[in-house]
Amino acid sequence: MIGRLNHVAIAVRDISAASALYRNTLGAQVSAPEALTDHGVTVVFITLPNTKIELLEPLGADSPIAKFLEKNPDGGIHHICYEVEDIAAARDRLIQTGARVLGAGEPKIGAHGKPVLFLHPKDFNGTLIELEQA
Repeated sequence: MIGRLNHVAIAVRDISAASALYRNTLGAQVSAPEALTDHGVTVVFITLPNTKIELLEPLGADSPIAKFLEKNPDGGIHHICYEVEDIAAARDRLIQTGARVLGAGEPKIGAHGKPVLFLHPKDFNGTLIELEQA
């Protein structure tokens, strides 16, 4: 069902400083910041030959990333994202197997302009999983 690894998301307090670290220290290609108000985050993507790193900065105090940073003050890996061919079919199959889809269970449009869903970390060894339609 799952396809390739799309990205690994890292929560950060200062997206400008984190972007500079990847750009200047590691020599990575870093996108411009983009605010995603529906998700409560500002994102930056670091392009690698085989996948991407997504930096997430909270967009306001109610952001899920702000809550993550309260528990993890230094930041850290927030989630991993896998591609799926058909997000609705993947969701239905996961629900049938007992996995919990976060939110209302309906896909939202993610940072790449494609439908995404999140799966409960307690169902996946403590890891928050994002599914993105390929």
